[in-house]
Amino acid sequence: MSKRFNLREFQQQVLDRLQAQTAGDSRQSTLGIQLGQENWLVDMTDISEVMPLPALTPVPLTRGWYCGVANVRGNLYSIIDLNAYTRQQSTVRDAHNRVLLLGQRYAFNTGLLVSRVLGLRNTEDWPQSAEDGMTRFRDPDGQTWNKLDIPGLLSQPEFLQIGE
Repeated sequence: MSKRFNLREFQQQVLDRLQAQTAGDSRQSTLGIQLGQENWLVDMTDISEVMPLPALTPVPLTRGWYCGVANVRGNLYSIIDLNAYTRQQSTVRDAHNRVLLLGQRYAFNTGLLVSRVLGLRNTEDWPQSAEDGMTRFRDPDGQTWNKLDIPGLLSQPEFLQIGE
């Protein structure tokens, strides 16, 4: 008989290996994501899991960027359309969408809906600039990447007020 495959354990093992590599290396491990047509970077330490968009239960009288509530292995998570929140344009729902579950250190059961995940990026040698309170990187191909500040996002009063 073959051993049962547990996706959650597999994802945790991958994250543990990536974090162990990062700990032994001075490089910061970041995940590349896409919001609409823009490229963004998220620190791997800010997220606990990347998953396909789960079934959502709508919540009445909430803002347009609040997608609803999802049951993730018995825990309820608020799912936020990050593109709609930051750029006021809803994410086009398709098979490439992913939800980034925020790390347990923030004590928020929140998932961020993104257009797609582009994979790990090593930004160590990328030039960066800060303008309008946002950090931007430029990769070797000349593409601009915005840095997503999860603690800053969670501290915004608008983010905490989902009701209309």
